[in-house]
Amino acid sequence: MYRKGLSRKKIAELARVKVSAVTSHVTAAKAADPGLKAEHRAAVDDAARNAAPGIKRLYQLLAMVEATGRFPSRSAEDKAERELAEWLRRRRRDADAGILNPVIGAGLSVLPDWRRKPREAREDQQWQDHLQQLAAYTAAGHPWPRATPGVTGLEKDLGGWLRSQRYKFRHGDLSPARSDALDAAVPGWLTGRKAAAEPSDDDVDQSRAGMFRTR
Repeated sequence: MYRKGLSRKKIAELARVKVSAVTSHVTAAKAADPGLKAEHRAAVDDAARNAAPGIKRLYQLLAMVEATGRFPSRSAEDKAERELAEWLRRRRRDADAGILNPVIGAGLSVLPDWRRKPREAREDQQWQDHLQQLAAYTAAGHPWPRATPGVTGLEKDLGGWLRSQRYKFRHGDLSPARSDALDAAVPGWLTGRKAAAEPSDDDVDQSRAGMFRTR
């Protein structure tokens, strides 16, 4: 990888090892192959030349994300945005195939989620929107929403979503991050109305006291 122009840091990231380990390996390789350094330099220069046509697109992408807070869409009305979205899609494919130009890759790396597929981003945003709606719904004093027959509107929508989260949790399909987010935003979400229906210790004591008084 070093011979192909990758930096020690990038190699360490790909191999999931410490940079110091890569440095030791490269140093030993240079000692065994005096021409390795020149090949590395040539590969770096070649990558820079090949990246030149994409640099403009890269700058356009960075500017758009900074200005709008989102990535370009392939279904946008604006032709320039659609073209930029297509360029980014190809770069994602290059990265998945391990052939992304390192210069372009270094520029894209300032956007942590650039490799994330648009569909995944949309689904995550929808999940966050539902969580916020549920938190606002319960904070307004409403009981836990249901999706039973006869229920309509927002309650039905939130009730169905909440039931889905409980199902995923019990079957091990809900990520820890989402489970933690639910715990923080809507404590008690897993038990819901069942927990509310269970008598408290005070209720039990009062019930027992009433039984003794009636004897």
